[in-house]
Amino acid sequence: MSLNFYQQPHRRYNILTGEWILVSPHRTKRPWQGKVEKINTTKMPSYDETCYLCPGNTRANGETNSAYTSTYAFQNDFAALIENTGNTELNKGLLTAKTEDGLCKVVCFSPDHSLTLPQMSVDAIYQVINLWQEEYKTLGQLNNINHVQIFENKGSVMGCSNPHPHGQIWAQQTIPDEVVKKDKHQLAYWQRNSNSLLADYLAQELETKERIISENTHFVALVPFWAVWPYETMIITKRHVQHIGLLNDDEKEAFASILKKLTTKYDNLFETSFPYSAGIHQSPTNGEENKHWHFHMSFYPPLLRSATVKKFMVGYEMFAGPQRDISAEQAAESLRNLPDKHYLDR
Repeated sequence: MSLNFYQQPHRRYNILTGEWILVSPHRTKRPWQGKVEKINTTKMPSYDETCYLCPGNTRANGETNSAYTSTYAFQNDFAALIENTGNTELNKGLLTAKTEDGLCKVVCFSPDHSLTLPQMSVDAIYQVINLWQEEYKTLGQLNNINHVQIFENKGSVMGCSNPHPHGQIWAQQTIPDEVVKKDKHQLAYWQRNSNSLLADYLAQELETKERIISENTHFVALVPFWAVWPYETMIITKRHVQHIGLLNDDEKEAFASILKKLTTKYDNLFETSFPYSAGIHQSPTNGEENKHWHFHMSFYPPLLRSATVKKFMVGYEMFAGPQRDISAEQAAESLRNLPDKHYLDR
């Protein structure tokens, strides 16, 4: 008997983290009586004089933004990490703690307050990628920085405190746990096979096409086989590159194009500004070669059945392990069949 991904509960293995996820596709037939919220239909202005990220405005700490016309980065006024914290440790019985050095930056994607990535042009997204490259290089060269995390929280449901199109970069002394897990499994595969784990995984996905959403010359957007969130996706480089700094001009343009296409499909799914947390995983900046690392970007959106029905990590997920109802194949098919043109432009 062959495993029926659409009917039978089963577990799937995450090759990057070594963790398992429970998939329960038969549960999609259950009636829904969960929480439903109103959709925020407020149209944002191109400029908001009260926004601390808009060009020329004064931020909460009294600093003034430049009158930027493209992308803009500055050090976070309320950073989770700060520089020169010293080197202090607590070791008292079972209590252990130590200071963590680092810094955080805010990256404004556009001077236009009303835009999000899917509504920006490919050229404008290209400039965002350029800035990500510059920041990864500059921050990664600092002696006390061993990891640079580039990410975006989109939408208030994801904790985004300002609707202006922006992301963040946290650079820190320690390599975070999620990155350590991915480092371990990519390295083990590299040592066994002398090849990139994600390169071989991508080759298998391109052969079956079941979970592919979109591809171009240099990138593929897909729903990973082990996806946890209902419409979780990943963008992977076709060429094995360790970090964003190695992308050439053609690859940056292709990256911008697939970013726009994927985020547009997200918005088109429920015809709403689709919330998510997105982050780039790439090689640490710890001075090692890190040949085993393969650049990829993951999107974790919380929406489940509509613009107002969310997936919460509760119960079993909190106490046992991740679980999902919609299969990765069903999610990929839904996203793949959506138009590439944004619903607000149709």
